[in-house]
Amino acid sequence: MSTEEGRDVTKTYTTEQNIQKLERLVKALKENKAFEIQVAGERLYIPAGTEFSIEHEQSGSDHELEFQFRWSDED
Repeated sequence: MSTEEGRDVTKTYTTEQNIQKLERLVKALKENKAFEIQVAGERLYIPAGTEFSIEHEQSGSDHELEFQFRWSDED
């Protein structure tokens, strides 16, 4: 898939898988290092110092909380 087509993927993991991913993420953040993760078959490299935000969405009684990193391949 070319980057011009875009990509919007949600992958659900077990609690243990989430813990492992979050522990690796925390370690990378503490050490100010890049973070590598594979999501739905695509390996992503998140550079150190990448913009981080937390987003909350609510629709009626349904809530969604997203931890987001934003970076550009052009940086």
